[in-house]
Amino acid sequence: QVQLVESGGGLVQAGGSLRLSCAVSGRSFGRYAMGWFRQVPGKERDFVAAITLSGGTTDYADSVQGRFTISRDNAKNTVYLQMNSLKPDDTAVYYCAADDRWFAASRNSRTYEYWGQGTQVTVSS
Repeated sequence: QVQLVESGGGLVQAGGSLRLSCAVSGRSFGRYAMGWFRQVPGKERDFVAAITLSGGTTDYADSVQGRFTISRDNAKNTVYLQMNSLKPDDTAVYYCAADDRWFAASRNSRTYEYWGQGTQVTVSS
């Protein structure tokens, strides 16, 4: 069993920054590629960013490219999402997820086996 716990969400003004963290426990963090997704009420869960096990490959949604950075610290079993230049459209619940295809940085939410409970990010205009 794998547990993922997100933290770092909150309320921020447009143009500001937040850093989300996702702590993984229960099984070796060194088995998984990791992803971040976001969801607003009434809409599907959207891909934000992903990173392979080694950290050597990352992928970003076009809407966040150049503003968000995904990274991981395998020694701390934690993945991060640094979010800069935030916009009101970034308001959502943000979820981290683990994919046992450690070599992949998938945009497809169906490939991720484990999910956190989510953390709310609200960007005011």
